[in-house]
Amino acid sequence: ELKTLLNVLLIVLEAEAPGYGNLATGRTVTQSSTFGTWVGEQAIDFNPGFIQPSSSCSSTTAQTNPWWRVDLHYIYRVSSVVITNRLDCCPERINGAEIRIGNSLENNGNNNPIIPAGVSSTYICNDMNGRYVNLFIPGDSRFLTLCEVEVYGEGNLATGRTVTQSSTFDTWVGEQAIDLNPSFIQPSSSCSSTDIQTNPWWRVDLHYIYRVSSVVITNRLDCCPERINGAEIRIGNSLENNGNNNPICAVISSIPAGVSSTYICNDMDGRYVNLFLPGDSRFLTLGGYDEISRLVSA
Repeated sequence: ELKTLLNVLLIVLEAEAPGYGNLATGRTVTQSSTFGTWVGEQAIDFNPGFIQPSSSCSSTTAQTNPWWRVDLHYIYRVSSVVITNRLDCCPERINGAEIRIGNSLENNGNNNPIIPAGVSSTYICNDMNGRYVNLFIPGDSRFLTLCEVEVYGEGNLATGRTVTQSSTFDTWVGEQAIDLNPSFIQPSSSCSSTDIQTNPWWRVDLHYIYRVSSVVITNRLDCCPERINGAEIRIGNSLENNGNNNPICAVISSIPAGVSSTYICNDMDGRYVNLFLPGDSRFLTLGGYDEISRLVSA
């Protein structure tokens, strides 16, 4: 029977995202209090709410030292934060707000390092490392109202996203391809793999559209480096044929065992990134290694 095997460890994506790739989108938001229905999640809903701020801006109640925080779930190098103020009234309420970025939840994250304030709504963070991005206003009887918060920086776009593969061999589930563990010693504990089949595939759903500049693949070290030969990297927004009809970024000719190879995708737009091996009676094995990806704000 003509069959193929697909093993996947880790896919690392680099993307440039002017207007795309807001790291805050879909992440976990917390704020110190909530005024009416102005919940914290409305600051990252892609709707600045200029017509009806109450339906799309976030706001705390009047309190001492109000704050708002987004948990990016993973550590990123944050290059910039974009804040959109409300249009209908009270623009001065944002004055004095501190943007803090770091990895600590001490004092609800408000003790993390601060970035310098500026007159623009785009604040340059100079690649500060952090999982948490806070907006914090020191003082008494202050409101903190945010109509949109965008966070841009560097990080592996595949991490924590939704993975699907055409079948699963034993315990080699698809999620193990993006677990930040290349597992060169024992690939079965951290690689993903399909069953032996014809035309296997692996796909990561980035949840939002990104401009992908490159994809980095690290081949497995223990054996079989030739199995990756001929694999297609496909990027796009369609799920036709499980995403395997999307445009091709690159075809992998070969990668030596344990080596990382970067494939340039020239800012292809896409939500889905597929690894697909056409043909019969072939093995496709992919290894991986954690590497920083890139998102650049407009």
